[in-house]
Amino acid sequence: MALFRLFFLVGLLWSTQLVQAQTAQTIPLQPKYWTITQGGKSSFETFDERETLVLDGKAVATGMEFSNGILEVDVYAKQARSFAGFIFRKQDGTMEEVYMRMHKSRQPDAVQYTPTYHGESNWQLYPEHQANVTFKEEGWHTLRVEVNNLMATFYINNEKVLEVPTLKSGNLSGEVGLFALFGNRFSNFKLTKTGNVMVKEPYPIVTPAKGIIGEWDITEAQPYVEGQLNFEDFEKAKIITANTEQSGLLPISKYLAKPTSGNFERNQEAFTVASTTIAVDQAQTRLFSFDYSDKIIVYLNGEPIFYGNNAFRSKNNQFQGHLGLSANKLPLQLKKGFNTLHCVVIDKANGWGLIGKLE
Repeated sequence: MALFRLFFLVGLLWSTQLVQAQTAQTIPLQPKYWTITQGGKSSFETFDERETLVLDGKAVATGMEFSNGILEVDVYAKQARSFAGFIFRKQDGTMEEVYMRMHKSRQPDAVQYTPTYHGESNWQLYPEHQANVTFKEEGWHTLRVEVNNLMATFYINNEKVLEVPTLKSGNLSGEVGLFALFGNRFSNFKLTKTGNVMVKEPYPIVTPAKGIIGEWDITEAQPYVEGQLNFEDFEKAKIITANTEQSGLLPISKYLAKPTSGNFERNQEAFTVASTTIAVDQAQTRLFSFDYSDKIIVYLNGEPIFYGNNAFRSKNNQFQGHLGLSANKLPLQLKKGFNTLHCVVIDKANGWGLIGKLE
């Protein structure tokens, strides 16, 4: 009987802890519960008979750690250009981010998910993680995020709008909070914790398809000044090896912090040199398919052979600068033996990336 009572008590305690872990917690929208990150602007106001936070920037729930669970918040409708959503698993300048762009109602990028690395958003690199949503012109929208290990599912007004199978920041836990750009009003912030990530190796190195370049040597990030590159410096520069995602995409900001970041198009341009070696047993021509963000200068064996500009709005006001492997094709005249391909990738904001394939 004593043993039965012990099992009963242990089972009751486990069940109670599970229920408590899955109970939604409302975090009051009052100054003592929130930390506004550097440069952010905020005010706590009563509006529509609710406690609300008007935010332009980022705000984290003070002392709150989040790994797996549910995030929910109400955002008041706004037709002027703005961004409003969550940040989660934040560690310093690296985090997950999802937001509504209500001025983009009924357009393919009305909702966007992006990892942020070293303070830099990367939405240009992930057009597959965007969604077409119709927003109301007045009243409240409820944004809900369900986070389970490496997956996140996003809902607006109880309708599923987007699913991300593999979150990309690499963080398994971290701070949680709100993000807004150009000012948005939030209310009714709720958080439900469902435990910690149960993955020992969350982001294993995966091998891209044949021909796709899966590894690059990259130099440290430096300010870019047009006309002042010296090729002789490339081969003397200190390098690190960076692995691509399975698609072949190299998210450069994951590996490098820019000299200046987090200011969108107000950033100073920065560059890195990504290089790879191509070995062939006889002279031949091979096709290099590639894309980049924002700009690129391609060198083959020390000779410049291509310059391109793929920056946000560089071609027209609607040009997003998304990457695609078939966007550019370049014949490489390879000599017998070892050939070196250097790609100077220059970026200002919205996603610093490179993808390449040897046909």
